[in-house]
Amino acid sequence: MKISTKGRYALRVMVDLAINNTGEYIPLKNVSARQEITIKYLEQIIPMLSKAGYLKSSRGKDGGYRLARPARNYTVGDILRTVEGNLAPVVCMEDDPNRCPRSADCSTLSVWTGLDKVINDYLDGITLDELAENRKGMEGLDYSI
Repeated sequence: MKISTKGRYALRVMVDLAINNTGEYIPLKNVSARQEITIKYLEQIIPMLSKAGYLKSSRGKDGGYRLARPARNYTVGDILRTVEGNLAPVVCMEDDPNRCPRSADCSTLSVWTGLDKVINDYLDGITLDELAENRKGMEGLDYSI
């Protein structure tokens, strides 16, 4: 499993919207500027998040995007699976139940099953709210001497 740029950017967009959530719609150009992601690239990611019901949108002068639910109701795993698809570490773990013809005799299946569980449990254990709070806690820190 390797998270693509699209997955990383989708997570950054969602964190940005959580941090800047005032209940108002946030223009895509503002997210683009803060995250240093081109609007063109964001226009590839936003529809996936909107289709999944993660974002609400509004057109016009005060238009933009906002989270559809409170940030605590999103997990990193949900967001990444929406953009990346299955997060399975190997192809044979992508189907449930496992359709591999060798699964009954596979001596390594338990390794892949365990790794898949660890990955999903970890990513599903982190909420968007936690990431936003971590980022807010980092603001204003200045380590220069």
